[in-house]
This record gives sequence, structure tokens and C-alpha cells, in this order.
Amino acid sequence: MKLGSPIRGLGLAVIALVVVAACGSTGGGTSGACSSDKAKTAASASDCGGIDALIAAAKAEGKLNVIALPRDWANYGALLDGFKAKYGIVITSDNPDGSSQDEVNAVKQLGSTSRAPDVLDVGMAVALANTDLFAPYKVQTWNDILTSQKEATGIWVQDYGGFMSIGYDSAKVPEIKSFSDLEGAAFKGKVALNGNPKQANAALNGVMMANLAVGGTLDDVSKGVDWFKHLKQIGNFSKTQATTATVKNGTTPVVFDWDYLSAAHGKDVPTWKVFVPNNAILGGYYAQAISKTAPHPAAARLWEEYLYSNEGQNLWLAGLARPVRMAAMQSAGTIDQAAAAKLPAVNGTPQFMSDTQSTAAKNYVVAHWDAAIA
Repeated sequence: MKLGSPIRGLGLAVIALVVVAACGSTGGGTSGACSSDKAKTAASASDCGGIDALIAAAKAEGKLNVIALPRDWANYGALLDGFKAKYGIVITSDNPDGSSQDEVNAVKQLGSTSRAPDVLDVGMAVALANTDLFAPYKVQTWNDILTSQKEATGIWVQDYGGFMSIGYDSAKVPEIKSFSDLEGAAFKGKVALNGNPKQANAALNGVMMANLAVGGTLDDVSKGVDWFKHLKQIGNFSKTQATTATVKNGTTPVVFDWDYLSAAHGKDVPTWKVFVPNNAILGGYYAQAISKTAPHPAAARLWEEYLYSNEGQNLWLAGLARPVRMAAMQSAGTIDQAAAAKLPAVNGTPQFMSDTQSTAAKNYVVAHWDAAIA
């Protein structure tokens, strides 16, 4: 359950070379030692003496704190295990079912204490609203990421994305062929969001998907909020926030969620299906950020290097999420072809919220959601 909203398109291309000034080496080699203090201000591996020096510093710290990363979210379990196995760094994973706003709150409340988050995975609305909390950092694969999908200094960088969808247990509700089906009597008390849309990215984008389906635009999410108010009035909306557990036990048989998250429910519920309405194809990405006050600054930067490496990107892909470097890796022949072939089909023209639209949608929902579903 994360908050924010994604931007731009899913297609990626290699962009022009960005030259980064470095106080260590100018490449990824081992030309100097790196301490935690030096890592705090390192804007690239080169600033820390090269990738090998960064690895050594991260291993010396020996710990990494992450937050709001469910193991079944976009294959994060495999990513966490892979990083630990590769570098021997102990990972503390706090509040795995938290929202993007919870991540930011933890950074503000815990500061640089040993329990504070080192890194964040947040929706774009939250990322854009909290850039003063983040440290700039450019991973070695920086040039594979579109300019539109990263802040120029690396304060935030988009990581993986997908499309909003309606997942449902076909054994509990009729086949969903159109968005309007959800207003039928068979869906009484069964339609849920993945989180609170005032705080959770998937839920906020679920409201925007509804908005588009009923004739709204990316510039104004009000019709989506009104539709959920109507759904509550006719008794079809469930205030229960969907999780893996609620889907598995049948409490939330219909869920608005990202397609890659929804598809994963098929492991627990064989009759689970995923529907992307062709009149409301809403795509989007989450973003990575490093906390300025990270207690383990070298490990935080090494984690980012791992996530944006071929290994990390392919692990997200194995979780049915579309990694930000996907097009560049396809061109280079480094993509996991079998995993790419399993991505959910989408038929139609995707839409993506801009920074301005994302922030406006969040602000409107924060101001009007409680009254709508009271």
C-alpha cells in the first residue's frame, strides 16, 4: 500500500551520457577507500572511490534498513534475499504493509537513529512532496533511464511499474467484462482498494482508474471520488483494505490494484483473474530514494546499485512488474525473456499522470475522500 502516482510512459531508451564529477575515481574500479562518512555525500559510486570501495564500505556497515516492502510485492522477497546473499549484509525490514506516507513519516520521526530507514520505495506524489528528505545518487546504469523518469541529480529515480487493474475471484463473483459490472447486485460489499487512497499509491491510482472509466480526466479526479461514493451508497464498496491475506481468505474478492500485484494472487487463489478496462488504462511507476539521514549510507547506495543492475531489474520483472531499464536491457540482450513473456496483456492506449496531475489528484483525494465514503 503505497502513495503517489507514476508518470510518463513505459517505453525506455538509452539517453545521452551524463558526466558526473567525482572526488574518488572516475570509473567503477577500486581507486580509494570509502567510509560511511564519505558515503553520506557520495552522489555516485565514483564519489566513494569506485564500486568495489562502496561494496567494502557497505559490508563494513553490515546493515541495511528498508521499510514498507512486502515480500510478495513485485518479487521484493527475492530482491531482499538476493542482496543479502550477494553481499552478506543484514536487512531489517520494518512495517512491510506500510504506505509511502508511512515511509516518509518514519524518516522524519527516526532521523539518523539506528532504526531509521536507509532507503524508500514510494509513489510519485509522495516522492515529489518530500524531496528535501532525499540524498542525490546516480547508479552506474543511470544512462539507461529516461530523463522523464528520474530527477536530474538522482534525488528520486523511478524503478518499476505496471497498469492499474481489477482483480477478482471468478469463483465468488461473475466475470467482469466492463467497469460498470461492479455496480451489479452480485458485488455487494465486495469491491476493495489496496489501502487508503489518502496514503497508499495503489489505492490513489485505483480512484484515478475509476475516474477515467466514468469519463473523468487525469486533470480532475473528482468523478472517481464521486463514483466510489456511489459504490458505497449502493453497498458494493468494502472499507476493508485489501492484502494478500484478505484475498486469500475471501474477505476482498474484488480488488483495485496494480496488475503485477494482482496477478500474484493467483498463487493463493487459482480462480483469480485480472481485468484491465480498455477505457481506463492507467500506467505508472514507483520511485526509489535514499534518505539524507540514512544510518547506513554506503549500504543504502549499494542497495540502489543492486536494484538497478541487470540482476535486480530482472527480479522485478520475474514479479510481473516492468523494470525501468526494460527497453535498454532488451536492446542489450540482458532481459529475462521468459519473464517478459509472462507480463499481463494490455489492449489499448495507456495514460500516465504528470507530476502536476499526480499532486493534484493526491490533494483532492486527501480533502474529499473521508466525506465521500463516510
